This record gives sequence, structure tokens and C-alpha cells, in this order.
Amino acid sequence: MGINGVAQNQPRDRGGRDMKYLLLICGDESRLNNQPEPAGSQRLAAWGTYANELVATNKMRGGERLRPSATATTLRLNGGHQLLSDGPYAETKEQLGGFFVVEAENLDEAVTLAGKMPHLQDGGAVEIRPVWDM
Repeated sequence: MGINGVAQNQPRDRGGRDMKYLLLICGDESRLNNQPEPAGSQRLAAWGTYANELVATNKMRGGERLRPSATATTLRLNGGHQLLSDGPYAETKEQLGGFFVVEAENLDEAVTLAGKMPHLQDGGAVEIRPVWDM
């Protein structure tokens, strides 16, 4: 059993190695972009500390901060024609602000790693998704 008594169907991948998980960082951009100093600088420092901890524990496999959702372009195919639109795919209050790829033994460990993200203290969320090896 794993989190909240739910059976975990998260086996290790080939060769007994840990699984990779994508941690999608979601939050309200308007709140994050309108923080007065020194809160903005403190937030960036907290993210640096978080990333450094992932590196120090050999859990980090990649990650990036994304530019604001207003800079996104969405591509759809409709009747064989490409349709481009400005902005993110879904218009929601919470937007994707970045991601980390981590290596964890199982979902429980991935949740523990995600649970240390600084933005959770301000109402942010993390979507945790297992990654297929390619």
C-alpha cells in the first residue's frame, strides 16, 4: 500500500533502476508575478535551495522554469490544417510555471520530493506523473 492506502502500481523500470517522475509546477501567475521585494528574491532563493537539494541527493534529472503563459503558443490540427493560437492550451487560474524530472524509488518518494517545493506554501500545486523510458 502507498499513499492514503492506495495500492501503488509503480514498479521500478528495467534493470532495477528507480523510476523517473515529471513534477509539473502549477500556480497562479498573477500572484507570483506581483510579489513585492524582498518576497520575489526570497522565492527565487528558495527555488535555488530546492534544486540544489535535488542535485545533492542525486534525484534531479532535469528541469526548467517556464516563461509566462501569455508567451505560449498552442498548436492544433483541424481537418489537416494547423491552427495556432496565442496563450496556453487551457484557460485556467493555475498555469504551468515549470517542471522538474526526478528519479525516485516509487510514487511515495516522488510525493516526498514534490512536497518540498516552495510554492506549495502559497497555494500552488504539483502534478506528479511517471515517465515512460524511451
